[in-house]
Amino acid sequence: MDFKNLNTFIYTAELSSFTQAAEKLGYSQSTVSFQIKQLENELGVSLFERIGHTVSLTDKGAEVLRYAHQMNQLLQKMQETTQPHQEVHGHIRLAMADSLCGVIADKLFGYLRTNYPGITIKIITAGTKEMFRLLDQNEVDFVYTLDHHIYNTDYIIVKEEKEDVHFVTGAGNPLRTAAALSAADLTHEPFILTEKGMSYRRIMDERLASESLEIKPVFEMGNTDLICRILEKAGNFISLLPDYATVSAVRAGKLAYLNVKNFEIDLWAQLLYHRDKWISPQMEAIIDLFTDGLPASPS
Repeated sequence: MDFKNLNTFIYTAELSSFTQAAEKLGYSQSTVSFQIKQLENELGVSLFERIGHTVSLTDKGAEVLRYAHQMNQLLQKMQETTQPHQEVHGHIRLAMADSLCGVIADKLFGYLRTNYPGITIKIITAGTKEMFRLLDQNEVDFVYTLDHHIYNTDYIIVKEEKEDVHFVTGAGNPLRTAAALSAADLTHEPFILTEKGMSYRRIMDERLASESLEIKPVFEMGNTDLICRILEKAGNFISLLPDYATVSAVRAGKLAYLNVKNFEIDLWAQLLYHRDKWISPQMEAIIDLFTDGLPASPS
């Protein structure tokens, strides 16, 4: 079996396009078509359905792709074992929730500059639904979510951690000393929240709606650090934020958690990639970072 044909198959499958695979590999489109046809003849199966200008894997093609990834990874490991160490180069595309960017980007940047200066990274902020659309279309390599626990056999979980969430306010708000509050007690209070439909804000809104309640914020933004700074200055405002964004200010006495009863939110930080994705050396470096050192949540 010609490994060049296998590599071309992987690129064509991931990009769902003979044309884009040819551009990525530096081949002509006819060369890509010829290599795929050679592989199909060798295996005795049709790997792609070609309808008009669209290309999609057949059921057999999807099975072959999983084996192709395994073979490619074994080939890489063999080359790493027999060849002198070479610096990892490449580009990573990471989609994540906007509220995670400030805390995780600094850790990623520092780690990559120190350990993998040849890797560049692009961070794309999006809601959970859009992140997985990008992942399914191979427009990003990883998604880093802060949402309900996501389990789907189409995705591989690199690392995950449960993240606590609290209603939080300035240290001067008299509500901070209340022994017990209900969600209904808070609906008429002034709120600063992250954008509607995003992550834990969406989960909160869904939970409130199930009790026929609604919170209408006076201000919305994605930057959790800025929300915390505003809460510290404007003592009576309230927000709902994950603990990683607030714990330092709470310990310093600048912010306080409200004791809201019977309003738990199930929130998870998860790093995932598509099971059909070829694991490049630069992707492997990111996987190693999270599995060996960087926590799934930024707390």
